[in-house]
Amino acid sequence: MISKVEAYIIERVKERRKEKNLSQIALSQKLGMSDSFISHVESNTRRAKYNINHLNAIAEVLQCSPKDFWPDKAIRE
Repeated sequence: MISKVEAYIIERVKERRKEKNLSQIALSQKLGMSDSFISHVESNTRRAKYNINHLNAIAEVLQCSPKDFWPDKAIRE
């Protein structure tokens, strides 16, 4: 199970990805990851997560800051 802050970050990445009209596969490929990487992270049934390096690389691809994925305030579990 993922934490609330992880779920928040995953959702922000997903929103940005969709704003840029990128599919899960396209973003995975731009990151040099397996075609299923993003779909595994965005899936509620998988335990895959982003790490800080992933978020930095995703921000580069999506032309934003990694901090754009984080909440403004701490999220209580």
